[in-house]
Formats: sequence, C-alpha cells, structure tokens
Amino acid sequence: MTYAFPLGHARLTALPSGALHWPDERLLCVSDLHFGKSERLARRGGALLPPYETRATLLRLEADLDATGARAVICLGDSFDDLAAAEGLDETDRLWLLRLMAGRDWVWIEGNHDAGPTDLGGSHLAELHRAGLAFRHVGGGAGPEVSGHYHPKARLAGKAHRAFLLDENRLVLPAYGTFTGGLWCDDPALQALMGPGALAIVTTPTRCLPIPMPRRP
Repeated sequence: MTYAFPLGHARLTALPSGALHWPDERLLCVSDLHFGKSERLARRGGALLPPYETRATLLRLEADLDATGARAVICLGDSFDDLAAAEGLDETDRLWLLRLMAGRDWVWIEGNHDAGPTDLGGSHLAELHRAGLAFRHVGGGAGPEVSGHYHPKARLAGKAHRAFLLDENRLVLPAYGTFTGGLWCDDPALQALMGPGALAIVTTPTRCLPIPMPRRP
C-alpha cells in the first residue's frame, strides 16, 4: 500500500521501499543509497558488514523501476559512501547499475559523502528544479523541496521503521540503502526543520502509514 499526497502543485506517492514516485513526470526519486558502505568501512578499519549491501539496494531499485515504469531518476545525494566506493564498485554491481541507468534521464545530486562526479554517466548537479519542486540533499532551502540526508526513522508498535517526513513545504526521504541506519524523528535537527503539523509516513515492507510526526515535549 502506497501513500499519495500533494506537495506544491505536484501529486506524489510514497512507496514502502522508501522511494518517491511522481507519476505525472514518470519519475522515481531515492535518497542516501550509500553504495559501497561495507567496502568503505572495511577499507577504513571500521565495523565489518556483510558485503552484499549494494546488491540488495540494486535489487529493490530495479523492482521499483519496473513497478513504476519511471523514465527519470533523481538520486538525492550520498548515493555512494564516498567517491572511492564509487570507483571501487564490484564489476557485477557496476554493470547492473549501468543497465538500470540506460535509456533513463538519471540525475546524481551531490551529497556530503559524494560531493563530486563519478564516471558512471548521468547528470551531476548540486540541486535540481523540476516542475515547481526543488530537489537537494540537505533540506531547509526555498520550497517546495524534496531532500534526504537525515535518514529519518520512527517507532511503530515498538519497532523502528524508516519514514518520510512531510509538511506543507518540504518532504524528507528516508535512506534507501541497506545498512544505512537512521535519525529519530524527534531529534532536534528534524524538529527544527519540519513545520507544525508535519507527518511521519512510516514504511514497512508492505505499506506506508502516515502518523503525526513524533515530537519531544
């Protein structure tokens, strides 16, 4: 079950995967893929994670592209865990990603982890304005805007779930990548960003559930 809502003049749909679908533009938007996270942590002597996280993310992305028929894709920054991770993608994963990009208008928005172009093709922009919406990595600019960066999450029935955050002027996407973690919705940074009456659109494997955005007393 998806959740449809307006932002500005656009009619958008949140998907349980954490992707955003804009049917009128045949567009899919995802944020914080963090491809290569396990490789980057191992390279820098950090925690060891199972090395399949890029493949798991690509599998979800391919399913969303097939389901929506999207011909344009916006990746809202931190698509790679760092630029070295982009260069060091496993060849199988690299070819898989290139196949998904083929024939689509693909935009990489710069993030704080990957603030520079890669050699994968597509367009590399600091931010993008399309049909009245601004797409950027970190929210807080002129709206209406769609952003990422914070990896918001919320509790539902005592369990943590990734969540979209929505108010009258902005939408914050959850992290799409595997093993990306998250920031609780009542964190001061998100409390300051989102306006009164904001919703948390909580995602589970099968549905999106809108609830009032949790706030600290």
